[in-house]
Amino acid sequence: MDVGVFSTQPYDQEGLGLANLERGHALTFLEARLGPDTAELGARFEAVCVFVNDRLTRAVLERLRAGKTRLVALRCAGFNNVDLGAAAELGLTVARVPAYSPHAVAELAMGLILMLNRRLHRAYARVREANFSLVGLCGFDLYGRQVGVLGTGAIGTAFCRILRGFECRVLASDPQPNPACRDLGVEYVSREELFRRAEILSLHCPLSADTRHVICAESLAQMQRGVMIINTGRGALIDSGAAVAALKSGQIGYLGIDVYEEEETLFFRDRSQEIVQDDVFMRLLSFPNVVVTAHQGFFTREALANIAETTLGNISAFASGTGTLYRVPQ
Repeated sequence: MDVGVFSTQPYDQEGLGLANLERGHALTFLEARLGPDTAELGARFEAVCVFVNDRLTRAVLERLRAGKTRLVALRCAGFNNVDLGAAAELGLTVARVPAYSPHAVAELAMGLILMLNRRLHRAYARVREANFSLVGLCGFDLYGRQVGVLGTGAIGTAFCRILRGFECRVLASDPQPNPACRDLGVEYVSREELFRRAEILSLHCPLSADTRHVICAESLAQMQRGVMIINTGRGALIDSGAAVAALKSGQIGYLGIDVYEEEETLFFRDRSQEIVQDDVFMRLLSFPNVVVTAHQGFFTREALANIAETTLGNISAFASGTGTLYRVPQ
């Protein structure tokens, strides 16, 4: 198939190119994101391969369908950036990578907890400046702490296993409790009880109408003062303005985020020579108890290889009508 690969980084080109050696698709790598301004370009391809910050609205999908495009191949697990209703009406197939490495994201979430708790980011900077004082770096034992996990799919379950290794008390909330988590000793509770009891809360649920801004002023008011919140899911799970207010008041004691709701204008590019125009994001960076990483939860060698193999497998299955196609239900 003739495939336009949007939002391409060097590692995408390397991984997808390797996975394509035995498949023989015509891959055109494009740095541009797919959206209203680039839909005309996308319409030239039989398939478009997109990532988390490409925007496939109804208008974009209509333009793609009016051209040559018949397949949208997501090289990620989430699909909140695609208007699935419009895709179904237009007869466009949407495929995704349902699982690439849940361990990669879960391990980063644990890394954020350790960094925030033991102030590793601050300690590193101090020592490099020959400041060996420990004042202000005191953390707490994770042993016995009550950690809440919102969403226990593959990533949430991998995260629960890590927490049990630290001998944390693990609470979880999910509309479909996972038997594997119950076997680990995870206690399932309502979302409200999770917010009330968790000393640390980690978000591993998909972004949907029900979970958009699940962390907001109202839910934050239900939590323990000084709660630690970790988000390696989707940026819009957290109302960033409400998070800033809660950090200022002390309601949030620690915040670790690998995703941000307006990240599409920031992440995956070197902007070190620019003036960042997002005031809310810059306000978040000003807090000493906030750690931000630039959507790198997926970024391990194993995950990249799995993403490339599954993405090219989806394209081949669609083209041939045989093999496994991880179609997104529409």
